[in-house]
Amino acid sequence: MDYKKKLFQLSVLFFSVLFYSQSDKSDVLYGNFTYLLKAKLSTQTPDYIHEEFFSLQMGEKRAFFASTQSIKRDSVFGKSYVTANNPDGSITISLKNGTSVPKTKFPYTIIQSNEKVEYFQPVGMTVLTYQEPIIGNWKLIDEIKTINTINCKKAAVTYKGRNWTAWYSTEIPLPYGPYKFSGLPGLIIKITDEKGEYDFELIKSVPTSELEGKSINIKKSRYTEAVETTQPKFQQALKASNDNIAGVLASYGTTILSGQEKINQRQKELELINKYLNPIELE
Repeated sequence: MDYKKKLFQLSVLFFSVLFYSQSDKSDVLYGNFTYLLKAKLSTQTPDYIHEEFFSLQMGEKRAFFASTQSIKRDSVFGKSYVTANNPDGSITISLKNGTSVPKTKFPYTIIQSNEKVEYFQPVGMTVLTYQEPIIGNWKLIDEIKTINTINCKKAAVTYKGRNWTAWYSTEIPLPYGPYKFSGLPGLIIKITDEKGEYDFELIKSVPTSELEGKSINIKKSRYTEAVETTQPKFQQALKASNDNIAGVLASYGTTILSGQEKINQRQKELELINKYLNPIELE
């Protein structure tokens, strides 16, 4: 697919973002953007570039960022889960025969606002969340560039151990972007780290005619009733959960129909992934 050929109807989108309204403003979709991530996720295979699409959906006062595959995954699980109550009080979970589950390496949801960034991710059977301030140390650079027909300005920042270069557009005066990157005087069109290991680029925007009557389609269960924590404690909980998948499920009285063998296999896969992990945040 030639992503460069995708055209952006900026004027239409601009007026859509500013003037489109609906009675339930908390869920109104004011803007819908798709980013392509190209990332080197493992030091074991440095030449392999993983590609995944992400959705940035904007409401009245905040923006939601999540993998499109994980959004589709939620939909599939919602329609295909089959549960059975066992005599001993435990629950057996399985999927309907023939179900194809979308794969993602990014199960998180990030919510950006003018005041903060909130990170949400399932850990075991619980959704954990932590907050961070928006990035405030952007360096604005007097340089311009056209990306996919959009006029962009340059900015730079050092964030969590990586040096990033961003290209943002004041023609789309929204202070949002991919991942946790926000706080610029325009939508981030492209952002790349210095080593070229992570690159997000805007490849699609939804025209006004398709936004009308639409709501944000990210399930509220991804970010409501989450347990608040700190990022260090979140990392500790995630590691503990990955180290003991079967134990976490058993503590909730849950078994997986595919059996212990697949759980053990998944646990070994996670151990190998973590050994050579090249995370977006190095600090």
